[in-house]
Amino acid sequence: MKTPSSFKLSRRNALKTLAIGSAVLSVPAIAAQEREAESHYKQQIDFQGLHQAGVITKEQKNVSFISFNVTAMTLAELKMLFKVLTTRIAYLTQSENLPVNKIDKMPPLESGMLGEHLDPDSLTITVSLGASLFDSRFGLTQLKPRHLVAMKSFPNDQLDPHWCGGDIGLQICANSPESVVYALRDILQHTSMYMVPRWKMDGFLPSRDIDNKTTPINLFGFKDGTGNAPADNTDLMDELVWVTDKDKEPNWCVGGSYQAVRLIRFNLEFWDRTPLEDQENDFGRHKITGAPIGMKHEHDSPKYETDVSAS
Repeated sequence: MKTPSSFKLSRRNALKTLAIGSAVLSVPAIAAQEREAESHYKQQIDFQGLHQAGVITKEQKNVSFISFNVTAMTLAELKMLFKVLTTRIAYLTQSENLPVNKIDKMPPLESGMLGEHLDPDSLTITVSLGASLFDSRFGLTQLKPRHLVAMKSFPNDQLDPHWCGGDIGLQICANSPESVVYALRDILQHTSMYMVPRWKMDGFLPSRDIDNKTTPINLFGFKDGTGNAPADNTDLMDELVWVTDKDKEPNWCVGGSYQAVRLIRFNLEFWDRTPLEDQENDFGRHKITGAPIGMKHEHDSPKYETDVSAS
């Protein structure tokens, strides 16, 4: 493609240039967009630290939750599984030149779906442990977190056993679906001798809201997450999210958290026929502004202390 400097705007080629003027003028914009996209995909989130990434990390656009049954037979094999997981997470969350397979009689070294380069794309892989991992298989019973139990049934639940439970859970988040899928395929390739998938569910957040740095709007059309505690408030995160010394958990739990994953079906066809007043009463917020009922702005206080129905 020619650059703007390569076009000479003489009278002789003026009409010719005008005919493709839109392309000429768009070149700088295209170049800027390409630089922005390249920078976007190279954003890296450190997987190491006091806390796992992906818990209070700024939301990415795409996610997969995958639950695994551990097939390792011994504690030594279980330790090896976690070593492999750590190695793969470290690899996948950094910029890498992907390996080239030169032996055509063997399967490729990796899937190839990202081409020649692996970009971090704000990838986070958060590892969680299910209650079932602390049974008698590996002698971990005494290390089980105090409040860790299998998910219980709520009123009106219709739980399918095939979509419940699991020894290990992975939450894989990134800003493009291909980064999530690539990471999952890589982990499956390197851990298949130690664990097998039990169930998987995918999710997303609206791209326009993430790009515009506004509160995401869910499939019901309501702002979702307005009341979330600010992640940059360290004291509040220690109180609400992180396990600390005062919680009297096993030492290895300090700095971690609890995770609950539930699959909830959105009955959108019925919802779209529901009167606006009923929709807003269900959420307790106005649909357009996200403000609490009776308020004007999204972040206005709902003033729960004055709600006589809550007393």
